[in-house]
Amino acid sequence: MLKEYKTLKEVVGPLMVVEHVENVKYDELVEIELQNGTKRQGRVLEINRDKAVVQLFEGSSGINLKNSKVRFLARPLEISVSEDMLGRVFDGLGRPKDNGPSIIPDRRMDINGSPLNPVSRDYPSEFIQTGISAIDGLNTLVRGQKLPVFSGSGLPHAELAAQIARQSKVLNSDSNFAVVFAAIGITFEEAEFFREDFANTGALDRTVMFINLANDPAVERIATPRMALTTAEYLAYERDMHVLVIITDMTNYCEALREVSAARKEVPGRRGYPGYLYTDLAGLYERAGRIKGRKGSITQIPILTMPEDDKTHPIPDLTGYITEGQIILNRELYRKGVLPPIDVLPSLSRLKDKGIGRGKTREDHADTMNQLFAAYAQGKQAKELAIILGESALSDTDKLYAKFADAFEKEYVSQGFYGNRDIEETLNLGWKLLSIFPKAELKRIRDEYIEKYLHRGEGD
Repeated sequence: MLKEYKTLKEVVGPLMVVEHVENVKYDELVEIELQNGTKRQGRVLEINRDKAVVQLFEGSSGINLKNSKVRFLARPLEISVSEDMLGRVFDGLGRPKDNGPSIIPDRRMDINGSPLNPVSRDYPSEFIQTGISAIDGLNTLVRGQKLPVFSGSGLPHAELAAQIARQSKVLNSDSNFAVVFAAIGITFEEAEFFREDFANTGALDRTVMFINLANDPAVERIATPRMALTTAEYLAYERDMHVLVIITDMTNYCEALREVSAARKEVPGRRGYPGYLYTDLAGLYERAGRIKGRKGSITQIPILTMPEDDKTHPIPDLTGYITEGQIILNRELYRKGVLPPIDVLPSLSRLKDKGIGRGKTREDHADTMNQLFAAYAQGKQAKELAIILGESALSDTDKLYAKFADAFEKEYVSQGFYGNRDIEETLNLGWKLLSIFPKAELKRIRDEYIEKYLHRGEGD
C-alpha cells in the first residue's frame, strides 16, 4: 500500500516541496491528487533528508497546499511500448493524441534508458539514403550516427525534417526501417503540418510521433525526447528495426532545462543554462548507435535553432562536441531561393567516409565528393573577388569556377522539399556539373574514374 502525504510545504513554478517523506528515491514517479479529485504527475528531482523536491509535469495551478495528496509510486517514469505504436501520434508524455485506442503494451520501459557499454558498440558503417543530394553526396548520413541540423529562426528546418523522415531508407538492405519523430515546444500549425504531411505521403505508417506543443507545460519538454528514444530502443534492439530518430527543436528542450534550473535556484552556467547542460545533452545523444550482435540500430538527427544564428551559443556549441558533425542551414541561400538551404562547406559528417564507396554507394563517391567541395570553395572565393575587384579582374579559370558555384547551388543543392534523388542520380549530377571543367582541373579524382564516369551525367 502506497503511503499518502498531505505535507506540501510550497509550490514554486514547476516545482513542489513535500516534507516528512520516507524511503523516497531520486527520479521516482509522483502522483498528486488535487482537492477536486483530478490527478497530476511529477517526478522526484531532489531529496534532502526528509524533504523531496518534485518536478510537476502538468503545471502547478489549482494545487492547494492543505488539501492536496501526494503519493510516491516507487518506480521511475515509464512508457508502454509495442510495435502497434507505429502509425500513431502521442503527446510529450506518451499518451495517445490521435483519438485512437490505448496501446496494449508489450512491456513498460524506464524512459531514462540503460547506459550502453562502450565495448559493446558497433562502428557505424552503412549508408542511409535521405534523397537529399547535399547530405547523401557530400555529408553522408551513416546508420548508427548522430548528425544534428543547425538552423536559425525562420529557416525551413521543419520542412527539411519532414523530408528526411519521408524519404530516408537504408540502402541495399531489406530490414525494417522505422522513424521516431519527436517535436518539442512547436506551434499548433507546425504540429498539423507534420501530421498532414506524414499522413498524406504514407510516411505515418512507419512513424511514431511524439508532439509537445508550445502551450503544453514546459516541464513536459524534458520528458518528450526520452519518451521518443525509449520507443526507438525498443523498436531497434527488441524488434530488430533500423530506427531514425528526428528531434526538433532541441533549443526548446534546453530552454525548459534552464527554466527548471532557475526555479531550483541553481548557480547558472553560460548564458543562464545549467552547468550540467553538456552532461544532459550527452545523455540523450549517446543513446544512438549500433550494438554488436543486434540487428537493429538507432540513427539520430536532432534539429536545433541557433539563437541569433550564433554557432558559438552553448546549445549548438555543446551539441557539436558530442555529435559526429552537423548540417548547417544558411539564411543567404534561403533568400536566394535555394531549398533546402544547406551550406555544404561548413557542414560536416565525421563518419561519411565509413558509409560510402564500392559496395555501399559507388566507387567514385569519395573522389567526386572531394572535387565538388574544392570546386565550390574556389568558386565562392572567385565570386567574392569579383565583388571587390570587378569581374574583369578574374582569370578565365576563375570565371569557370564562379559559374560552377552558381550552377552547383541551383542544380545540386536546390532540389525542393519533395525532390527525392537516389544516390546514383546524385553522383551523376555531380559529374554533370564537373564536366564544365577541363580534365586538368579535376585533380582530386583518379584517372580511371574520369574515363569511366565523366560523361555519365550529361544526358540527364
